[in-house]
Amino acid sequence: MTEPNAPLIVLVEDEDHLAQGLLFNLQAEGYRTHHESDGDSALAYLLTPPENIAAIVLDGMLPGADGFTIVRALREAQRYTPILMLTARARPEEVLEGIEAGADDYLAKPFDLNILLVRLKSLLRRTAWQKTATPETPPPALDDQTNEYAFNHRTIRFDTLELIAPNRTTHLTLMEADLLRYLTQREGQIVSRKDILEDVWRVHEDTDTRAIDNFIVRLRRYIEDDPADPQHLVTVRGVGYRFLANT
Repeated sequence: MTEPNAPLIVLVEDEDHLAQGLLFNLQAEGYRTHHESDGDSALAYLLTPPENIAAIVLDGMLPGADGFTIVRALREAQRYTPILMLTARARPEEVLEGIEAGADDYLAKPFDLNILLVRLKSLLRRTAWQKTATPETPPPALDDQTNEYAFNHRTIRFDTLELIAPNRTTHLTLMEADLLRYLTQREGQIVSRKDILEDVWRVHEDTDTRAIDNFIVRLRRYIEDDPADPQHLVTVRGVGYRFLANT
């Protein structure tokens, strides 16, 4: 029997057979579940949930509002619940759209159930660290990598998914934090769009790279004094980008 205080996972999936199988296995893992089968009802529920939601497993293609619309609406409403998007394997552009919209991770259909559960647990673990981390009691190191990166009076906290600037703290999605980590680890080096697709977002097919450019525009709003005249995340015409800590 599921504990009444167990984490609540919201599943938004219109394929009934898949949904029932996922609900059964999520409950077997000890989670409480709530299921929505169309985008409009899911969005209404997620914007005014009756209780705290631990994570959302969200299909990209739904009747009514699609998954990408739901992600954007939640992020615009400053709802930072972790979102694991389910995408069609044959459509890598869905992956980029989900990342650009603000999803934290994605999984292509058909997928291995164990991989979904591992990805979900990873998102929940990040959330737990965010709630408990303090300067005096930092969370565990992530893959032996540095948890913080400081530049230009800003600090990126990769463990708590935050970018701390003098006048505000910005919540990052997992994908935003992963890209910032990738860029800062290669400070001064040119990083191609293909590198980002394959190394950060695990997309290997030839796809339209405009989603990357749009994603970079959003990151510039977080890290630049003047996003229209970037000094840290600069474009290398025809190739990609370079991160510069000091300008």
